[in-house]
Amino acid sequence: MGFRALGDFLAALEAQGDLRRIREPVSRDLEITEITQRTIRKDGPALLFENVTGSSMPVAMNVLGSSRRIARALGAASLEAPMDRIARLVRLRPPAGVVGALKDLGGTLQTLDVLRTLAPKRVSSAPCQETETSSVNLDSLPILRCWPGDGGRTVTFPIVVTQDPETGESHTGIYRLQQYGPDTLGMHFQVHRVGANNYRKWCARGERMPVAAVIGSDPATVLAGLAPVPEGISNFVFAGFLREEPLELVPCRTIPLEVPAQAELVLEGFVDPTERHVEGPFGDHTGYYSAPEPFPVFHVTHITSRRQPVYLGTVTGKPPTEDSVLGKAVERLFLPVIRLVLPEIVDMDLPAEGLFINVAVVSIRKAYPYHARKVMHALWGLGQMMFTRYIIVVDEDVNVHDRSEVLYRVGLQADPERDLELVHGPVDQLSISNPVPNLGGKIGIDATRKRPDENFPRPWPEEIRMDPAVVARIDQLVARAPSLAFLRDARAS
Repeated sequence: MGFRALGDFLAALEAQGDLRRIREPVSRDLEITEITQRTIRKDGPALLFENVTGSSMPVAMNVLGSSRRIARALGAASLEAPMDRIARLVRLRPPAGVVGALKDLGGTLQTLDVLRTLAPKRVSSAPCQETETSSVNLDSLPILRCWPGDGGRTVTFPIVVTQDPETGESHTGIYRLQQYGPDTLGMHFQVHRVGANNYRKWCARGERMPVAAVIGSDPATVLAGLAPVPEGISNFVFAGFLREEPLELVPCRTIPLEVPAQAELVLEGFVDPTERHVEGPFGDHTGYYSAPEPFPVFHVTHITSRRQPVYLGTVTGKPPTEDSVLGKAVERLFLPVIRLVLPEIVDMDLPAEGLFINVAVVSIRKAYPYHARKVMHALWGLGQMMFTRYIIVVDEDVNVHDRSEVLYRVGLQADPERDLELVHGPVDQLSISNPVPNLGGKIGIDATRKRPDENFPRPWPEEIRMDPAVVARIDQLVARAPSLAFLRDARAS
C-alpha cells in the first residue's frame, strides 16, 4: 500500500533514516540546488530544508531521487512488484470460449477487483483547503532559482491539472512554471504534451483555460503525473492503481477542476488564450539552458493549502539528477505496457546518459527478416518514444543494461552500409542538436545477428563459448582449492 500524503511519506523516510532535516539557514536561490545535487551524487537521503530565507515554508528535495525511495513510495521493496502488477493489468483481455472463460475466471475476477479500486473518491472538504486566500503573493512561497542563468525562480515539481473542453476529461502533467510576478507564472507546455493539446482546444474556443497547479502531493500521484499514461486513461485513476487505494479528489474553490485532497498546496487560476510571455532560459535536464521562448501565462487567482504545508521541489540538469532516477523508474514500470504492443521485446534500457528520450537499447526475439526495423518504427510511433534519437536493437540473449556488451554487438554485428535506418520526424522541444526546433533526424541500428533471408549470403559464425561441463568442473575446483581462492568471486563467461 502506498502513502496518502507527502507528509506521511516523509515521516516514513525519516523513521528509516532516509531523510535529513537541514536546520541551517539556506537560500532558495542556488544554495538549495547545490546541496541537493551534492546529495544526489552520493545517493544520499531525502532533504527537508526547515529554514529557507524569505519564506516560512519548509522545502522537501530529493524525495524521489533514489530507486529505493520510489519503491518505498509504492509500498514495495523493489520496483519488480509494481511492475508485475502493471503486467497483470495489461494482460487482462476477454477469454477465448467457454473453456478459456473457466480457465481465466479466477485471474480475471481478481483483476476486476483491482480495477474497482481505481476510481477516485470525491470528497467535499480536504486538508489541501484548510487555509485559502485570493490575495495572491507568490513571493511568499519558497520558489527556487536553481541555476545562475535561469530567467527567474521556477516551480519545478508541480502537478498541473488541465481539462479537455470537448470531453471534460482531466489530465495531469509535470510542467515547470517560471515566476513572472506576484501572481503570474509561465506555463511551460511543450508542444507535444497533452496539456498543450488541451490549451489549443481552449484557444480554438476563444475561452480562458482553467488550471490548477498542485505542489506536494502523495508520491504515487506525482509519479502518475510523470508517467506516459496513454491518452484516454486518467492519471488520477493510474495514481489509485499505483497506491492500491482510491485517490481522494476535491473540487477547487474557484475553478471547475478537481485536485488531490491530501495535497500540500494548490494554485488555482487560468490561462488566457491571447496572452504569451517569454519563458526561460532554464537549466534543463539536457545539462544546457533551454532557449527563451514565448509560452502561455498562468494567472494565479486563488491559493489553498494545508495549515503547515511543505513545498516539494526538484532540480533538473545533467545527470545524475532526481528526474534521471525517476526516468529509469518509469522505464521499468512501463516496460509491460510496451510489451503489450510489441510482445517480441524482451527488455529495454533508456540510459540516463541519453536523458531517457535520446537513446534506447532494445532486445527482441527475432523471428523474420528485418524484424529489428519493424520494432524501430513501432517504437517511434509509440507515445513519447517518438522523441528517441537513437534506437539500438539487439538479440534476446544480450543484456541491454550491459553497455560493454551492447557496444560489442554494435561494433561487431552492425554494418553501417546496410544496418542503419535513418528517419526524420518530431523530436523533443528541448533537443539542442537539431537546427529546426521540434524536427530532426533519428536513427535505428540493427545490431542483431543476420539471417540468410535478410539477403546475408555468408553463414553467420558460431560464437566462442566454453564447454559447460568444463565450467562446472572448474567451479568445483575453485570452491575447494586454496590456490584458486582468488577466483571464488569470478566466473568464466
